[in-house]
Amino acid sequence: MILAIDIGNTNIVLGCFNDDKIILRERLSTNHTATLLEYAATIKTAFDMYGIDPKTVTGAIISSVVPAVTNTVKAAIEKFIGTKVLVIGPGIKTGLSIVIDNPSQLGSDLVVDAVAGLNEYSAPMIIIDMGTATTVSVINSKKEYIGGMIVPGLAISHDALINRTSQLSKIALEKPKKVIGSNTVDCIKSGLLYGNAGMLDGLIERINESLGEKCTVVATGGLSTVVVPLCKSDIIVDEDLLLKGLMVIYNKNK
Repeated sequence: MILAIDIGNTNIVLGCFNDDKIILRERLSTNHTATLLEYAATIKTAFDMYGIDPKTVTGAIISSVVPAVTNTVKAAIEKFIGTKVLVIGPGIKTGLSIVIDNPSQLGSDLVVDAVAGLNEYSAPMIIIDMGTATTVSVINSKKEYIGGMIVPGLAISHDALINRTSQLSKIALEKPKKVIGSNTVDCIKSGLLYGNAGMLDGLIERINESLGEKCTVVATGGLSTVVVPLCKSDIIVDEDLLLKGLMVIYNKNK
């Protein structure tokens, strides 16, 4: 079995593969102050919940956009499982052709998403990852990563709205009852969720126009299941896209 971990700014996604089948999938909070032992104990708890023997894990791979946490999680895995850990970065084979101004600036999560997208779906392609930030990656018909967009994530927009106003309170990020809200809570829900859905529709339309052809659109990330159903565009939701990409890259480097 192979352990795959994606370290994001808000959450850490933990997955365990038996061949190509995901048998463990959990989200943890990204804790910048947690120690090696605390992360090892959290991973052990997840393994215990799923009845997985750590001795059956033969390898591990990490994608991270939080350098301060990467080495702690890597050391925790090595301590708990006793196996070497691959970390997405320089020297790792991905097979992805990146044709942006500075390829070294591309986040490891976007690289992994793109590798998974090309392995699972057809190009040209738009990949939307709805995490702390909402990222939009564009892959052309030559299977080249040509760029994208970065916008504040839904949760960030929510927090900014609440923190910068005096009379608005936090809400649950769930589908509004109707498009036009008739009370403050429903107005916030509708504005945030339909607003994000409309933004995605608009970006997809403009990318298709820029490329001169219609793209396959794939969405992933924690909030994709809430926003995508409100979009008018045809969008495939793949919650495991990043984990799948980590497995593809692991197989290229083992």
